[in-house]
Amino acid sequence: MIPWIEADETFPSVEDALRDPNGLLCAGLHLSPQRVLEAYKHGIFPWFNEGDPVLWWSPDPRMVLFPSEFKISRSLRKALRAERYRIKLDARFDEVVAACGSTPRKGQDGTWITEPMQAVYGALHELGFAHSVETWVGDTLVGGLYGLAIGRMFYGESMFSHATDASKIALAHLVKYLENMDFGLIDCQMNTRHLASLGAREIPRHVFIAEVRRLTTLPPPAGRWPADAAQRDWR
Repeated sequence: MIPWIEADETFPSVEDALRDPNGLLCAGLHLSPQRVLEAYKHGIFPWFNEGDPVLWWSPDPRMVLFPSEFKISRSLRKALRAERYRIKLDARFDEVVAACGSTPRKGQDGTWITEPMQAVYGALHELGFAHSVETWVGDTLVGGLYGLAIGRMFYGESMFSHATDASKIALAHLVKYLENMDFGLIDCQMNTRHLASLGAREIPRHVFIAEVRRLTTLPPPAGRWPADAAQRDWR
């Protein structure tokens, strides 16, 4: 059994999370921007299906990507150099989130990016915490990703691709931008073969929590993310 938490109650210790399913910590009905920020600062994230209560997770180990360890394959580097795509930051945040929620995924029925989740992350975007990196061909949005930035810590949420390498190109630009802004870590939440191929790896939860505590207390970059911050040199 997992605890049920009300809106005014604090999260349980992540050490109390279940081993099976890995990381399931607690449940409730309250989902707000403030609640989500509190969760992320403690190494917890929401993940639930339509019609379910809000489920909160903190798996052990945790999949992360250190920006310096990002792997650019030969084919991806070639695509980045070709400059077929344009990259924008925070230009169409809501569209990116909606596309992440509606794009079919192999082996997955439905989506966890429900309307309440989209509303919460839209509010976090307005507050300056949630951001999108977008891949464009002309005036068409063909891929991208979104996530949350607190201090110098970035929490990746989801990505989508409607063209070859579109989401990988967005991720490459995100990593370069975060490196330039002295971000220390990207949270990837769950282990996938795709993320591992790009350099992500698992670390123990206690190590992840220590990094979260350190990085989220650092001052964030000044101002909003610039719409045009594309990296030009992909040698």
